[in-house]
Amino acid sequence: CILFASSPLASFSKPIGEEDSLYLPLFPFVFFPLYRSCTDLFCCVIFVIVILGYIALGTVAWLQGDPRKVIYPTDSYGQFCGQKGTPNAKKSTLFYFNILKCANPAVLINLQCPTTQMCVSKCPDKFSTYTDVQLQYQITAAPWDYYRQFCKPGFNNPTKPIAQVLRDEDCPSMIVPSRPFLQRCFPDFITQNGTLTVAKRTHFKDALDTARSVTELRDAANGITGLVDAKEVGMKIVEDYAASWNWILIGLVMALVVSLIFILLLRFTAGLLLWFTIIAVILVIAYGIWHCYLEFSLLRQQPGADVTIVDIGFQTDVMVYLQLSQTWLIFLIALGTIEASILIILIFLRRRVRVAIALLREGSKAVGYIMSTLFYPIITFLLLAVCSSYFAVTSVFLASSGDAIYKVMAAESNCMYANKTCNPETFNKTNVSKACPGAQCTFAFYGGETPYHRYLFILQLSNLLIFLWLVNFTIALGQCTLAGAFASYYWARRKPQDIPPCPLFSSFSRAIRYHTGSLAFGALILAVVQMARIILEYLDSKLKGANNVAARFVLCCLKCCFWCLERFVKFMNRNAYIMIAIYGKGFCMSARDAFCLLMRNVVRVAVLDRVTDFLLFLGKVLIAGSVGVIAFFFFTHKMPIFQEEVPTLHYYWVPLLTVIFGSYLIAHGFFSVYAMCVDTLFLCFCEDLERNDGSSEKPFLMSAGLHSILRKTDHH
Repeated sequence: CILFASSPLASFSKPIGEEDSLYLPLFPFVFFPLYRSCTDLFCCVIFVIVILGYIALGTVAWLQGDPRKVIYPTDSYGQFCGQKGTPNAKKSTLFYFNILKCANPAVLINLQCPTTQMCVSKCPDKFSTYTDVQLQYQITAAPWDYYRQFCKPGFNNPTKPIAQVLRDEDCPSMIVPSRPFLQRCFPDFITQNGTLTVAKRTHFKDALDTARSVTELRDAANGITGLVDAKEVGMKIVEDYAASWNWILIGLVMALVVSLIFILLLRFTAGLLLWFTIIAVILVIAYGIWHCYLEFSLLRQQPGADVTIVDIGFQTDVMVYLQLSQTWLIFLIALGTIEASILIILIFLRRRVRVAIALLREGSKAVGYIMSTLFYPIITFLLLAVCSSYFAVTSVFLASSGDAIYKVMAAESNCMYANKTCNPETFNKTNVSKACPGAQCTFAFYGGETPYHRYLFILQLSNLLIFLWLVNFTIALGQCTLAGAFASYYWARRKPQDIPPCPLFSSFSRAIRYHTGSLAFGALILAVVQMARIILEYLDSKLKGANNVAARFVLCCLKCCFWCLERFVKFMNRNAYIMIAIYGKGFCMSARDAFCLLMRNVVRVAVLDRVTDFLLFLGKVLIAGSVGVIAFFFFTHKMPIFQEEVPTLHYYWVPLLTVIFGSYLIAHGFFSVYAMCVDTLFLCFCEDLERNDGSSEKPFLMSAGLHSILRKTDHH
């Protein structure tokens, strides 16, 4: 970067888009630098060093980590189940010798259950005990041949006393009908007439002939039934996506086309279209209120419809909830509140709505002259996808770093060597077996004693913080790029003749070349605040079961404060990036100038941040809602023309919600460009009012229509 401090032109400034010969004599008071220099260079250097360190962290994690530790379950000997090229290649499921020793699913899935674990090719499908197999072995060997596949490899001694078998954990004391879930064998729970059963039985006996209840299995695997139901629902959802993906894609393309048409109409009929949007949203919500009241009135007269949502609990069939009067009452209250809020805003802020429409009309002209800005969100999306993918892969490799750690698993609770680190190769030569009969050296977890392994948690936090920094930097780069492009439109004296060629690319180049440090500085501040919020959310999740009311209250207050702080920092960063794009100053000076400028125009700020965003939100809702209504009629077979083309679905709301949510995101991508355009034009307008007075020497650069409406509003 070259700073032309000695240049005689360095004292002159101009806004983007003006030619020197025309502008310098007329506007020496608008502080856009003729020559730019690198801003916040120290932060830029730090940012580059951090990126290089992040690459090094990912490289080390990839060298140390092993994703197989996450993908494949591990048996008691540290061997992966189902991994190709190993003895367990055809044994993809983990089997627990005594699942009753497992406290809950978190122990089963994430940690290690204090019982021997073996890789098996399939889960047991019937009840049996070691004692029963011993007795039957005297008659036939078939039961033993089936049972031994769940014993340790190489064990083939059905005559060994049961006490020694249980002590050495050669075989499970019993097996119960199970099915694989998350590559682990869990009891096959089935609810029949409200009673929990396994293979239609509620009781069974273990190897010691002790009566056991199915509820003990349920308690040992608490929550598994819910997870199994969730898996079944998940499979149905996947099937629905497979059957309707092409129609979902058509719906999203339709949303894309509608969004483009909406933006093109804004270019020529901004006022008419926005008022139509407002009236259309009001009418649609009014129809929803009437429909909800009608359904509520009909269901209130039907017996059994007065059951509350809490009473029926979670149901995968949405139609169950639509048969309840309480559901429609909730919809009615929600829509009524939204309708009242919209009407109140329109009544008390009707003049501000006119100003917002004028800003959007001016913004539509800017977008129309610089159409390439509409497609910049694609670049932002790709950069965010790269950051997210790198973060996810690095997290997995960090989580799977380390060597297999083995610990002594004692059969007796008073063993002095219990949970001590051991070596399975030399374990039989130690005195542990003599001191603690039945003790085994089994796999516990992956870890290590090197500095890298000791600071894995710190590395994970660093990975998260740098990820947040990169994400916020990517968003900041997009905001600064768009701001520079739209500022070049505003400060052009003759539109569009004086708009520089390729304004978007030029703005992007300036932001990368000169202002990487400033953008990284603002992104870092926001990343630190977001990191603090994540830590507070983690602490809150840990304290949910605690009875310390004072701690919960303080934590709640901190969460609220940091939420407000994050909103404020986002607002200030956004406006600081606009000032950086216009004037080329550092982050702190730009943030200060933006804050002072906004405070001097605080009434107009309310117009911009509330009413304009509100109108853009209505546009997004209208696009998503219109496409969603068409999708609803299609997937519910209410379109006679497409009756045969509609796929058979388990839950029609799966593709419906996907289309609605995807349509909203598509509309949001286009309208975010409009929002940035309006914010930039607004700051330029405020600066224009302060620097110029409308005289022939200092003429305004805003459009005549925007000036007249804003001036008229100021007088009111």
